[in-house]
Order: sequence, then C-alpha cells, then structure tokens
Amino acid sequence: MTEINRDLVCVLIPTLNEKATIGPVIEELKAFGYNNILVADGRSTDGTPEIAEKLGAKVLTQKGKGKGKAMIEAFSIITEPYILMLDGDGTNPPEFADRMVEPLFAGRADHVIGNRLESYEKGALTKLNRFGNDVMNRLFKWAHGVYMTDILSGYRAFTKESLEQMHLTEAGFEIETEISSEVIHHNLRFEVVPTYYKKRPGSPTKLNPLKDGAKIILAINKYGKMNNPMFHFGTIGILLSLAGFLCGLYVVYEWFQGIEHHLPLTILTMLLIVTGILVFMIGLLSDMIVAYHREEIREISQLKAEIEELKRK
Repeated sequence: MTEINRDLVCVLIPTLNEKATIGPVIEELKAFGYNNILVADGRSTDGTPEIAEKLGAKVLTQKGKGKGKAMIEAFSIITEPYILMLDGDGTNPPEFADRMVEPLFAGRADHVIGNRLESYEKGALTKLNRFGNDVMNRLFKWAHGVYMTDILSGYRAFTKESLEQMHLTEAGFEIETEISSEVIHHNLRFEVVPTYYKKRPGSPTKLNPLKDGAKIILAINKYGKMNNPMFHFGTIGILLSLAGFLCGLYVVYEWFQGIEHHLPLTILTMLLIVTGILVFMIGLLSDMIVAYHREEIREISQLKAEIEELKRK
C-alpha cells in the first residue's frame, strides 16, 4: 500500500449556498486526516463561508461567476503538490479521499477521476441524469478518441504540476469537460477510481440539464477539434462528399430522363465533393500534427524525468 502524506494534499471544495452540507463534509475530511482545506465560495448568501471558517477551512471568495471560475482562481493560489477536489453538496463521500489520491502518490497517474456512475444512492441520479451522462461520455470518446468513463465527475485529484500544464478558461459546468480535454491534449496519465454518489441532501442542483447540457456538448466539440481533428474534420468531409455524391446521382438520373437543364446542380455536386475531400485532408494533416505534438510532449516528459533522476543521484 502506497504511503499517503495527507499534509501534502490541498482539498478544494467549490461552494455556492451549501449551508446544510459544508459542515459535515469538512468535519469528515478532517476526521480522515485532511486538514488543508480550501473552500472556493461563489459569494454564498446562506452563511456557507462562515461555517467553513469556523471549522478551520480557508475560504476564497471568488471574483468571477461560475464553478469553473471558482476552480481556476483557487488553482492559482494552491501551493501543495497534490490537490483533491470534491463538491460541497455532500454527494462525494470523503471516505474515498485516500483512494482518490493514492494513484498520485504511487506515481501511476497525474489526474484521477472519481467514477460515480456505477455505484450511487437511490434517487441520486435520475434516468435522465444517467442517460445524459452516458451520451456525454460517448460523445467525448467519439470526439477525443479516449473513453474516460465519467467526464462530468466533480470528484477529482490532480498533481499541481499537471494543473500548471493546463490552460483552463471555462467559467461554468463545462470546466470538467475542459479539464478532461486538457488531460488528453497534454498526454497526461489518468486513472479512473470507482467511488459512490450520494443523494443531494441540501440545496437543489445548480445545473440546468438542457442549458448546461448544450454548453457541455459544444465544449466537447470545441476541444475535440484540438485533440482528435480527424474525427471533427473527417466527419464533416465525409458528410459533404456524401451530399455531393447524392446530388450527383440525381444529376445522372435527370440525364437518363432526358432532362438537360441540370448544370447548376452539376456544379453544386462538384463543389460538395471537392470541398468534402479538402476538409477531410485538413483533418488528416491536423491529425498528423497532433500526433507529432504528443510525441514531442512524451519525449520532453521522459527527458525531464531522467534529469530529475540524475539530480537525485
């Protein structure tokens, strides 16, 4: 069993009006030996920051708006080499904290995702929630070429070093999607740890299934172009070429019917096919560039590790 030094871990808890749950979450974390607790509060009006401070947690009142902004602001002031993040609404049990950070201390991973989709309390995830999560995870796999099991999980662990490689900008609930994309983009090692998801006992969820779901889908597509351009441009290219091919079939059909006025449709057919081929080639070239970039990152990381090893000797 890998030894875990909990004093080297900063526990980050983003909050917004979590009065009913923040106290028990902090107390349970401290009972497990996690004393470095940072609450990134989104200007709660129910006394959440005051409760956290009384229990010995540091409180950062975020300047921006949204969960993503709170996390980004908190990441910039954390100095501990390891970070454990969980929601302040009581849905992520602190009892899994050691299991979450163990892959970091063991050196197996730079990033850990707590999978809450395989084991959860009755009522914690509705059928719509489960369906939406499945759709998002599959879309992420298609767009990025990697299946990460639970990309929307708020229960995560990071090395400070891996976070410094990420360029995070998302303000809202798309932040988890952006982090997952950055892990793939920078070729970071990740591990998925099974956890448990509890039913929210306090305030109602801040996530709007339709509005925020649409934002997350757009984020998956946005970052997918960087990590798996062949999927994005290749799909568009194939669809354009297919549309051109169908138009071409109609032109041929008209020609066999003796209809001669099909010049505009013929031009459209050629434009669609040629554009489709060009877009597909852009995807192919972009994919080669991304593969080369990842290989460079891998070699740099390997060289850095060798240098660190020589310094220790």
